[in-house]
Amino acid sequence: MLIFLDLETTGLESSDKICSIGIVAVGEDEIFSKYELVNEGKKISSKASSINNITNEMIKGKSALKESEAWKFLENNNNEDITLIAHNINFDLKMFLACGFVWQGKIIDTLRVTKHLIPECEYFSLQFLRYELKLYKQESEITPHNALSDAFLVKLLYEYLLDIATHEKLIELTHKKVVIEKFNFGKYSGRYIEEISICDRGYLEWILANITDLDEDLKYSIKKHLPF
Repeated sequence: MLIFLDLETTGLESSDKICSIGIVAVGEDEIFSKYELVNEGKKISSKASSINNITNEMIKGKSALKESEAWKFLENNNNEDITLIAHNINFDLKMFLACGFVWQGKIIDTLRVTKHLIPECEYFSLQFLRYELKLYKQESEITPHNALSDAFLVKLLYEYLLDIATHEKLIELTHKKVVIEKFNFGKYSGRYIEEISICDRGYLEWILANITDLDEDLKYSIKKHLPF
């Protein structure tokens, strides 16, 4: 079985919680989908609401995550024969871990795999890839940042990547760090990291020291390019 997952949260701080969950499970003969709003006792920030369109009024009176059907489904299918697939899956696993849930099965991170297999993409966010790879043409309805809609989008992205590599290769690449060659943000956007390591080493050192939520692959790439 393959389980495609997306979560929306109350914010991006370490203390923030899950406020919605969407799963699409694909077995041999059926597809199961579930979307739920949950209330983990944490107020949704206005910034988070502006992205996920979930308000505190919407989760008022909703059950806790562990009482949701989606949570129970994941618990019942938490074994090594199941593959969990998400975009930036480490974030989702971290959010689950904070709730006391440890995934035991295989994982595929469509974010990291896309970096490996389609490095020419300018950006790698799920919403950018929706349009860059024309995945929207296969959707019946587009609702950006809705957990269920994005879980379906992850499924479409996975199927796109299957045309390039096997399922087993996607699992392998998920655990292999990516060497990023160029910046796609900041004052050096579009320029090679190796070039910046020569002309402005201090900038790279500042990034490593001050950006706490730095993308894992970008951190790895900067360290690789810096001639210590």
